[in-house]
Amino acid sequence: MSKNDRYVVKHPKGWAVKGAGAERASSVHERQADAERAAKQVVEKAGGGEVRIQGRDGKWRDSDTVAPGNDPNPPKDKKH
Repeated sequence: MSKNDRYVVKHPKGWAVKGAGAERASSVHERQADAERAAKQVVEKAGGGEVRIQGRDGKWRDSDTVAPGNDPNPPKDKKH
């Protein structure tokens, strides 16, 4: 877990972007896609890291490494 990592999690007002270990959200969005986009921009500006996305059921459904982060399996990551 890097200090640059961000998490997109369910929030009473939609979807929140949170930093690693943070109690408060850095931003809240109506749509999950908007929250994911915002998280990736923050991580990119911070020098790269990981963005993890939580599904409606509370389980982690996706993860994406933002450059210049170190993706451990780059050939397998064909979704992004």
